[in-house]
Amino acid sequence: METDETAKHARHIDGLGGSCNDATILVVDDEKSMRELLSIMLLNDGYHAETAASVSEAGRRLRRNGVDLVITDLRMGKDAAAGMKMLAKVRETDRDIPVIMITAYGSVDTAIEAMKKGAIDYVQKPFKNEEMRIVIKRALEQKRLKDENARLRAEHIRLGRLGQIVGTSKVIEDVRELTERVAGLSSTVLVRGESGTGKELVARAVHELSPRCDHPFVAVNCAGIPESLLESELFGHKKGAFTGAIETRKGLFEAANGGTLFLDEIGDMPLALQVKLLRVLDERIVRPVGTAERVVIDVRVISATNKHLEDEVREARFREDLFYRLNVIPIRLPALRERGEDIPLLAAHFLVKYAERLNTDVSSISPEAMSFLEGFNWPGNIRQLENTVERAVALCGGRTVEPVDLPRNIIEYCPELDEEEHAPLPSGGVDLELRTEALERSLITQALVKTQYSQKKAAQLLNVPVRSLRYRLKKYGMSPNSQRERKRVEERDSVTEQDSSKKA
Repeated sequence: METDETAKHARHIDGLGGSCNDATILVVDDEKSMRELLSIMLLNDGYHAETAASVSEAGRRLRRNGVDLVITDLRMGKDAAAGMKMLAKVRETDRDIPVIMITAYGSVDTAIEAMKKGAIDYVQKPFKNEEMRIVIKRALEQKRLKDENARLRAEHIRLGRLGQIVGTSKVIEDVRELTERVAGLSSTVLVRGESGTGKELVARAVHELSPRCDHPFVAVNCAGIPESLLESELFGHKKGAFTGAIETRKGLFEAANGGTLFLDEIGDMPLALQVKLLRVLDERIVRPVGTAERVVIDVRVISATNKHLEDEVREARFREDLFYRLNVIPIRLPALRERGEDIPLLAAHFLVKYAERLNTDVSSISPEAMSFLEGFNWPGNIRQLENTVERAVALCGGRTVEPVDLPRNIIEYCPELDEEEHAPLPSGGVDLELRTEALERSLITQALVKTQYSQKKAAQLLNVPVRSLRYRLKKYGMSPNSQRERKRVEERDSVTEQDSSKKA
């Protein structure tokens, strides 16, 4: 038996991660005296101890979960392989539970065999309590580190996938939260939003955060494949099923088996094919073209569209039953103009991406250039912003992106033009540049007059950054001083005319 001092020392052995005394340890041994001895030792050390007299009894306890470590005898009664059977049962239940093997009949060969099959350590009878304590402590610490590494890896993956959905606005935070919540489900998801808002990015995040992440993610653009070939592309075909089918080919549903199939632009799928897609979603069976073969599939379907499918249903261009089948969990992506506060973060993200890809020294965007990016309405959404930043990085002559590196339509953008977007075109046509310039000059002049020539207040009236207003003033030669002087001349002339009229 150990001394009190030895027991005290053993109870204070520190692992790398501190105390593991909350652990539940299952002792499996057919000898009652051994079960009691180990239980007392474990309880004295602050562990939760449970015991089982057989492999079958231990198996029932394992199924209730909550076991952190198993200590099992190698031989129980006449069964010399009981410990190995216990080891196998633990591996079937939870491969992460460490197993310590105890044997009075041990040998090097037995120890090697046990370690090869997954035992973390072994102790030979008769053992000292201090020796067993150290082995237990080491096994639990290894499990803790393994669990922590797994947790950190999972968190890294989670943050990595969600981190690709860039932005801090409330609407995009809601998208990230919903994406994470639905990832673990098996329900179909319909991602809705304008072109360029990142629908496929969200679909990939749902897949990569789901239990299907180790299986394929297969994407298909329903609008990019001719109607005559889309059915074969999705469901596969048999050799000779149609002209050009020179070999049997699996469809994308089979290719995505166990994983996720992303159907982009689902609103453009032909009606005839919508019927077949609905049947596949309901039956989980595909029928390749040209054969009566039935292939069972396990695929989660995520679809996306930039169309208003409710309108498509009303116009009989999209099946109502398929719409409800796909729209079990909708995720709406906001347009970039709805999340303007995310533009600087997105622009910086793309700047780093393309500076590295193009191997340039560009490292920042000037405040003036950023003001133009923030003031634009981005009809092409994130895709257009990304292309704009890529262009700016490619053309930038220094380390900082300046307004000169941006496209002209962004520099010259005027919000008021949006209001006249649908104005009828005169039969004789117009000079677009002159009309745009005239409109800008007029609106800028009115804003300056209304605000007593305060550039800050005028910019607020025009809903553009101050830097953008200054750029336009310089472009059109409309300095505030010249405008103010013109106003004074007009007022003086007006007074002179009034005086002349009175004298007359």
